[in-house]
Amino acid sequence: MNTLLLDRTTWDLLPDASGNMAVATGSYAICQNVASAIRVFAGECYYNTGIGLPYRQHILARTQAAPVFRLQAEQAASAVAGVAAARCVLTGFGANRQLSGAIVVSTTSGDVQHVGF
Repeated sequence: MNTLLLDRTTWDLLPDASGNMAVATGSYAICQNVASAIRVFAGECYYNTGIGLPYRQHILARTQAAPVFRLQAEQAASAVAGVAAARCVLTGFGANRQLSGAIVVSTTSGDVQHVGF
């Protein structure tokens, strides 16, 4: 599976050496798609309003149990093509309410990768 390569800092498209849109492949493409899936707000994608996490409705500015967020992130990651299994590992919750952790992704080709957030 291929996907357009995104800059890790700006999450914007990148050109390749020839000036064309760069493409990500293999496990990196799957991990990038997982990262995108857990960043999407529910209803945000105009081409598929049924995907995304309920950030506005249940996550931001509300108290939500960590296990509920973990389950939602795992479901979003598991829906990505090429993902055989996904496990959300929460590593911290800062004073500014910033959640940190990773999604441990097992691909259908047998690779295990970590997608941080």
